[in-house]
Amino acid sequence: MRGIGTSFLGACLGLVALSIPTPVQATSVFSSSGSNAAAIQAQVDAFRADLGALNPNVAGSAGSGRREINWDGVPDSLAAPNLLPANFFNVNSPRGAVFSTAGTGFQVSANAGLTPIEFGNIDPSYPDLFAPFSPQRLFTAIGSNVVDVSFFIPGSTTPALTRGFGSVFSDVNAADLTSIEYFDVANNSLGSFFAPIFGGKETLSFLGVSFDNSVVSRVRITSGNQLLTAGNIALDLVVMDDFIYGEPVAVPEPASLALFGISVAGLCAVARRRRMG
Repeated sequence: MRGIGTSFLGACLGLVALSIPTPVQATSVFSSSGSNAAAIQAQVDAFRADLGALNPNVAGSAGSGRREINWDGVPDSLAAPNLLPANFFNVNSPRGAVFSTAGTGFQVSANAGLTPIEFGNIDPSYPDLFAPFSPQRLFTAIGSNVVDVSFFIPGSTTPALTRGFGSVFSDVNAADLTSIEYFDVANNSLGSFFAPIFGGKETLSFLGVSFDNSVVSRVRITSGNQLLTAGNIALDLVVMDDFIYGEPVAVPEPASLALFGISVAGLCAVARRRRMG
C-alpha cells in the first residue's frame, strides 16, 4: 500500500478550509458628535461615500449602493401622536427595513404646526432636549429604548443582507450606553459599537459601521438608558434621526458553501482510495 504524498494531502485540506466561513471583521467605523448638524456632516458623508450611490425608494434590490430613511416623508397620519407601522419602510416606501421592539411601537415626531414637534406631545420639555439632523422629524421606540432593524429585499418578505448601517442620534450625553450591534444571517454578533457623546442639549452624534461584504441581516439600536414618557427628563434620553445603510441584497443559498465543502472532501476521498489501491 502506497502512502499519500504530503503535497496531495495538503492541497485537499487547503481546499476544504476554503469552504469554511471565516470570522467577519468590521472594515470601517465612522463616528462624530457635536452641537449641530455641521459638526457630524463630514463623517455622515464619508459613510455614504463608503456605501455607494443613493438608490431610489422602489421595490427590488439594486445590488449595490445605499438606502436612507430620514423620516420626513412619513405622512402626518402616521406621525405623532400616532404610531408608525413597523413595516412602513418595506411596504409603503420600499427600502427593505422592518422594525421590531419589546415596547409598544414606534413614533415619528410631528411637523411644526400640528402636534408639538420633537416629541413634545410626550413631554413638553423634549423639544428643548432634541434636535433633528435633517429637519424636521425624529424617530423613537415607545415603551423601550431598543429597536431592531431587520433587512429584506425592498418590497418583499425575502430576508436580505446589507454591507453596513449607521444612525444619527440626538442628545447622547452618557458614555457607553447608546450603541449599534450588528448580526449576521445566523444571528451571530458581528460586534457592538458605541455612539460618541457630546455634552449639552440638542446635540447630535453619528455612528456607522461598514463591512467588506454584505453580511449584516439585523442591527440592534440601543438609545440611551431611558424611556420617553411624560415627566421623565433623566439622563440619558436619546432619539434617532437618519438611518443610512447598504443596499439590501439576497442572502446566499445556505447550502451552496456546504455543498462545495462536501464535494471537495468527496474528491479528496476518491483520490485517496485510488492512491491506496
